[in-house]
Amino acid sequence: MSYSDDETERAPPGAAFVPNLETDSPTLELTVLDGPDRDVSRWVEGERISIGTHPKNDLVLSDPTVSRFHCELFSDRRGLAVRDLESTNGTFVDAVPVREGWVRHESVLRMGGSTLRVTVGQARAKRRLSARSSFGLLVGRSLAMRGLFAALEKAASGDSTVLLTGETGTGKEVTAQSIHEASARAEGPMVVVDCASLAPHLVESELFGHERGAFTDASRGRAGAFEAAHGGTIFLDEIGELPVEAQSKLLRVLESREVKRVGGDEPRPVDVRVIAATHRDLRAEVNRGAFREDLYYRVAVIELRLPALRERMEDLPILAKVLLERLGGARTIDEALIERLGASAWPGNVRQLRNYLERLVLLDRVEPPPGAGPPSAINPGLPYEEARRRALDDFERRYFEALLSACDDNVTEAARRAGMNRTYLHKILRRHGIR
Repeated sequence: MSYSDDETERAPPGAAFVPNLETDSPTLELTVLDGPDRDVSRWVEGERISIGTHPKNDLVLSDPTVSRFHCELFSDRRGLAVRDLESTNGTFVDAVPVREGWVRHESVLRMGGSTLRVTVGQARAKRRLSARSSFGLLVGRSLAMRGLFAALEKAASGDSTVLLTGETGTGKEVTAQSIHEASARAEGPMVVVDCASLAPHLVESELFGHERGAFTDASRGRAGAFEAAHGGTIFLDEIGELPVEAQSKLLRVLESREVKRVGGDEPRPVDVRVIAATHRDLRAEVNRGAFREDLYYRVAVIELRLPALRERMEDLPILAKVLLERLGGARTIDEALIERLGASAWPGNVRQLRNYLERLVLLDRVEPPPGAGPPSAINPGLPYEEARRRALDDFERRYFEALLSACDDNVTEAARRAGMNRTYLHKILRRHGIR
């Protein structure tokens, strides 16, 4: 497909036009066969369609036995599937209970006291793709990334609160920074708060500040992250890790756009754009009572999911090239290296790939990618300390990947099982590109 001169002139600065500016997703007819909403029928479209009693769902039911966010339907290259969102009464596909399972044409879903028929329509819903092969610090030519870039362009043009979701290591902080730099607030500050690393007793002080004498070590007043971000953007990373008490106070700040420092009475106006991120499914956390429903409604005005690296493996060549350039590596990307990179599923996503390439640059040799083979053999030609460090790094990386998997990615539980401080565990996970 070629582009006219007019199309080239409309290209965003620094963006490269690529073919296929649209893709499609299935349209679904959801018909309630039984329950309080019997005979209700809706045509819905999109990559992810949620069902439940909360008004933010694509199909809203009134059945009290249905959870607020009960389940979601999603499509990928393999077909249509349903995922239960830790609902109270479970999700059944053709009478079979599922946590996640495939949905056939005209499958019947049961949730609580309601039964629905899912019919895949003939029409396909069009979804706009960006002409870019990059957005800020993000790069990619896959349909998944160009669909994301289109949504990011729209998000950057406004001032609405954004919630970034996706697995650890998919680049949520980089995405937030790219939104900020493309927005009208680019000249203002961007303040990053890692909610997962905050000690519970310091959460309010870090977010909202404190006055002198507010607690034992408060020898002077201090502005919190919201005040520091005035006129710019605050990025609340891993917002799902905030204690429920802090969530309620955060909600008040988002609603009033004012903060009160700990130990103070004077409200201070703040002009900030909020971008939040989490690796958790906050809808499931709402169902469990671990995350406030009203806060989710407030932060998920625009909700964007970042694809896992395994979902866009066609981006490996351009991604590896750009990462090596940023690392200052002189190594060129060849077919042999791409083949090696493609042998791993990259459970730590882009962060893990970057750490792997950084080791490649520093050590000037190609090691097996994670998960692509057995642990590195001991090299007796190395000095003892160097061989010991490499063996320990390999053990740590594999141990903590397995530990997090066993704990369903719950860092607090992983720290408890490992018998270590959660903050220290976060440092180890970051060092190995696991989180």
